[in-house]
Amino acid sequence: MSLTDPTHPSVPADGAPLLRVAGLRKSFGDNEVLKSIDLEVQRGQVVALIGPSGSGKTTVLRSLNGLETPDAGRVTVGTDLDLDFAKPLGRRQVGQLRDRSAMVFQHYNLFPHMTVLENVIEGPLRVQKRRRAEAVAEAERLLDRVGLADKRDSYPFQLSGGQQQRVGIVRALALRPQVLLFDEPTSALDPELVGDVLTVIKELSDEGWTMVIVTHELAFAREVADEVVFMDQGVVVERGAPAVVLGAPEQERTRQFVRRLLHPF
Repeated sequence: MSLTDPTHPSVPADGAPLLRVAGLRKSFGDNEVLKSIDLEVQRGQVVALIGPSGSGKTTVLRSLNGLETPDAGRVTVGTDLDLDFAKPLGRRQVGQLRDRSAMVFQHYNLFPHMTVLENVIEGPLRVQKRRRAEAVAEAERLLDRVGLADKRDSYPFQLSGGQQQRVGIVRALALRPQVLLFDEPTSALDPELVGDVLTVIKELSDEGWTMVIVTHELAFAREVADEVVFMDQGVVVERGAPAVVLGAPEQERTRQFVRRLLHPF
């Protein structure tokens, strides 16, 4: 049984990118963290963003969910959303972007005063105005799929880190987005809890979900990603198939980074 159905009426026909990023720029004061980033993601493709801290990976991801507003560039999602960041965006446009993308955060970001079920249905009820019975039924199905049906009435503090992250994934899926965004989904977990979360993400990949994943787990990126993008100092240094970028990178800077993560001592 699949986690949910990744179809959407505004998904482009095969061959056209589902997500297109062009000329994305972002500065914080004098620090230019994104320097004209270009990215295309096909429907059902998994793209892994890798690179050192401060390279701009998370800023790209946050820009795709309306959590950061780029200074320039365009983001196109599906056939009916084309945002030009050279012009001020209204709340409606930001809402449209968030309707098409959903973020799974590094530190879970669950509401501590809400139960697991309440966390999952909050977006569908308040943002998407869906019927409560429908939202609850879908939430229960998704929680059962990731092995957390018995935690529906628990609060986040009663869960392990791995369980909280799986709830975060379910919360994103419940929004029925076109693109799933993962920001270092395992970096806050104890090592023994990483496997369950990576298994869920791998299942999503196998089911055809379109995903952009910021990760330092190079072995996982090699297994699940269709394309790996290496970023450094706000630019894309190298991109390509995992076997190339992680196994035989062309750029010296990529080789240095991969070697340091695979052989830290």
